[in-house]
Amino acid sequence: MISDLKQNFAEFFAGIGLMRIGLEREGWRISFANDIEEDKWRMYRDNFGDTGEFVLGDVHQLESAIVPSVALATASFPCNDLSLAGGRKGLAGMQSSAFWGFIDVMTKMGRRRPPMVLLENVTGFLTSNDGNDFRDALLALNRLGYAVDAFIIDAVRFVPQSRQRLFVVGMKSSNVSALNETAKFYQSDSRPPALADFILWHPEVNWRIKQLPVLPASKLKLQDILQDLSPNSKMWWSRERADYLLKQMSPKHRAEAEKMIQAGSDSYGTVFRRVRNGKSMAELRTDGIAGCLRTPRGGSGRQILFAAGRGRFGVRLLTPRECARLMGADDFVIRVPLNQALFGFGDAVCVPAIEWIAHNYLNPVWEEEYAPQIIPKIRETNISYRKARRE
Repeated sequence: MISDLKQNFAEFFAGIGLMRIGLEREGWRISFANDIEEDKWRMYRDNFGDTGEFVLGDVHQLESAIVPSVALATASFPCNDLSLAGGRKGLAGMQSSAFWGFIDVMTKMGRRRPPMVLLENVTGFLTSNDGNDFRDALLALNRLGYAVDAFIIDAVRFVPQSRQRLFVVGMKSSNVSALNETAKFYQSDSRPPALADFILWHPEVNWRIKQLPVLPASKLKLQDILQDLSPNSKMWWSRERADYLLKQMSPKHRAEAEKMIQAGSDSYGTVFRRVRNGKSMAELRTDGIAGCLRTPRGGSGRQILFAAGRGRFGVRLLTPRECARLMGADDFVIRVPLNQALFGFGDAVCVPAIEWIAHNYLNPVWEEEYAPQIIPKIRETNISYRKARRE
């Protein structure tokens, strides 16, 4: 076992704290958290309590001196500008440019810079601005002394939610990987061909590729996370509203819905409204997997449950508790209104995916490479940090 100092971390763009939950389940300890969204801070506080580590504010305005010396810094920076929905403005966009605020804090930390960093974002990061945004982010980490690795994990490996995310691990190291001549060398279930190609095509990046175990296969289905709500619950939509949703489906999706309704047993699907050819359409998913949770800005992006069977059907939004379960945060304390809760969970990370990364990547790297030489330094700098705060 390693000392209690082994795995202290700082959580940038902390949101409601699901990154924290995943890391803490694998032995990490929070030392610092930051986010700009006050509504997310309220959810964070409701779950963890107001214990002093959370600093509310813009990452661009953070003073590096208030960030303690830690083993790991995580950054789930805003994805808005890296997706099609955000117009693909990339790291120059108003939201996703927050990444550079994180880099600025890391730069100013100087010798106190953590030995490891973990980035998380949508897979659109890989192709944003023809891949230039991803390359620029990796080179920025290289300039700070980090060799980098990248992999993609879909939350469906752990929970019944389709949610692909791109992760980058940065390691302070002079060791870099010599690139193989073929992309297939890098391919695995966590490094699909597009990512393997990116690695091969960017030898200017200081890579350090780690072999990862096969991802697990979850047996959970949508029905396993649903709450047993009374038929009289106010969550269920009126018959008129439910019928209207049915009418918004294309003939193909409507046929699937009718098949569910006429079945001799109950089954469940999820629905998102999307604009197709200028018209709002309801698209039904019936494979037992929820679509990716989203932030319901402007009332859109809210995932709808379609429950049917024995000649009947009912429609409602997923509840906050169901969203928590889809993120692997089953016991998260929820005391906020519906939309605020959906916003918090829709903009978070999948807890068991973070656990898997910590168990299979972060912990082994830390314990094998950094702990013996860095723990004494962390102890010394943390003593100086606490002394400076008292003064």
